[in-house]
Amino acid sequence: MTISMYQASVPRLANILGNLSNILDKAQTYIDARRIDVSVIMDDRLFPDMLPFSKQVQIACDKARSVVARLAGMEVPFYKDDEKTFAELKLRISKTIDFIQSVPPELIDGTEDNDIVLPVTGKETHYKGMQLLLGHSMPNVYFHAATAYNILRHNGVEIGKRDFLGNP
Repeated sequence: MTISMYQASVPRLANILGNLSNILDKAQTYIDARRIDVSVIMDDRLFPDMLPFSKQVQIACDKARSVVARLAGMEVPFYKDDEKTFAELKLRISKTIDFIQSVPPELIDGTEDNDIVLPVTGKETHYKGMQLLLGHSMPNVYFHAATAYNILRHNGVEIGKRDFLGNP
């Protein structure tokens, strides 16, 4: 049995982003119960040289949207990075899931060997489709989703591994 580029991308990305959205629900309940200012969490980071919570969620969405669009040969939809609340982050996640799920499988399947060029830290970086998906984009989405999860756990939000994994 083989797995297609679509199967390896869109369903997996939608799943992890959906789980992240569900985690934000638990985080909202947590901060409401304790009357914590949401900006405390939105601006928190695990270490001074790391990006804050809000940026972790934004990047997870950006990487998911970018890889699906690039594999499909589409323009990457642009979203402003201006979310200040969990509800706004959840909207960004929802828009991202809607976009990636709107891309037909036939635009993604068969892109394993396509040449894709990305601007990475100011220079052109060349990838093949599968290398971009499995070696760059998927690890990035999971890294930023896990970092967002860890910031919430660090702040006392009662979430666990099952929340992160959801129902794969």
